[in-house]
Amino acid sequence: MLSVAASPALAAGDLLVAPTRVILDGSRGTEVVLNNIGAEPATYRISLEIKRMTPEGGLDEIDEANTTPAERAALDMIAFSPRRVTLPPNQPQVIRVGVRIPEGLGPGEYRAHMLFRAVPDAAPAVAVDPSKPAPTGVSIALTPIYGITIPIIVRVGDLGAKATIGDAWVGETKDGPAFEFDLARTGNRSVYGDIEVTRPGVAEPLLLARGIAVYPEVGARKVSLRVPPELAAKLKGPVQIRYTEDREVGGGTIDQADRVVK
Repeated sequence: MLSVAASPALAAGDLLVAPTRVILDGSRGTEVVLNNIGAEPATYRISLEIKRMTPEGGLDEIDEANTTPAERAALDMIAFSPRRVTLPPNQPQVIRVGVRIPEGLGPGEYRAHMLFRAVPDAAPAVAVDPSKPAPTGVSIALTPIYGITIPIIVRVGDLGAKATIGDAWVGETKDGPAFEFDLARTGNRSVYGDIEVTRPGVAEPLLLARGIAVYPEVGARKVSLRVPPELAAKLKGPVQIRYTEDREVGGGTIDQADRVVK
């Protein structure tokens, strides 16, 4: 079996973030825990941004000037603190997250993404030896800046959604073969869960992918899961694809489909 994608925590660089997804209904707040798993202290800046899902399953960052009223409402109602932290190695830090739902806000799902971005250390001053000739040309030093985003979802009113698994195939991407299928959504909120691919009559899954979402801004998306070439060959032919809710909310079946993969 090959397991793909999300875990209960996300990591980039030396930062570990848990949970990977937050849902709020206005009745109570929650916490996000950061942990510096590196050997040196590190500083992170925390902010909110808007991302929109594409039909290919990616997330495009949207400038605040181009946000919709619902996206603007999400930015305005989600509160959090602190907004900047310096983490010693292996010492957790709690970020408190809450929501202030304005009176009269219509039913729906409102979402922003919380960004945790590393603040690079200031470059040390370089001493200049006056006895040596000044260097010529241009010197550029590139410093990687790591960031993690997690969705912060606010649900207002009685919402529901369904998902339907479409055609499935093994495709070629620039990074190698991938198991791909269409996933459609109806309703007024996102769907989120795990994908399990099995052979008919065989309990052991060939492929397990966690944290597959379809957000309300798209009615359907393509799911593309990279697989090794030897597994790509095994996935062709009759398979059963099962999409289940996240295990933390019961793990019930969202949709199940038998497909012949080409």
